[in-house]
Amino acid sequence: MPRPREFDETVALEGAMNAFWAHGYEATSTQDLCDATGLGRSSVYNTFTSKHVLFQRALEHYTERGVRYRAKALEPAEDGLDAIRLLLTDLIDDELGNGRRGCLIVNTVAEFGTTDAEITTRVDADTAAFLTALADYARLGQADGSVTRDRDPADIAQFVHSTIGGLRLMSRRGALRPAMASVADIAVSAIARR
Repeated sequence: MPRPREFDETVALEGAMNAFWAHGYEATSTQDLCDATGLGRSSVYNTFTSKHVLFQRALEHYTERGVRYRAKALEPAEDGLDAIRLLLTDLIDDELGNGRRGCLIVNTVAEFGTTDAEITTRVDADTAAFLTALADYARLGQADGSVTRDRDPADIAQFVHSTIGGLRLMSRRGALRPAMASVADIAVSAIARR
């Protein structure tokens, strides 16, 4: 009879996610994963089968966590444009308050490109879901009059998504809050209804 697991898998995934987020996939060693998850080497591999599978699960955990985090951050939004403003402001606060790690998805794209089909599929799914949410905020803003109607909501979503990626990279290179806030302000102004 197999022994029951004596650890919280979600806590282990959170630890692995943070290790990969800090070091990247290649630079994260098995020992780093053991330290981050609190598991022994055999438990890591018995539970997750490989570093690659653990990375995929950590990416999945990251995206689920991001959806919950964004929903909470946007609760006080007054309109569609304010939701996008809050998203950008919260992102800057998060970057400057959490060690300038960037975005695990952006970091993964930078490391893997499109060389790994399974990772690409996960990244594409997260990107598509985020673009859909951003387009929904743009539509909301167009309906309430806060966002320009001169652009397609999908195009606005791509623009905001690119701005987010750019802000994450600015943070990684050490940009200061005023520079990041200026980019966010310009982005919000660009999509505001005039």
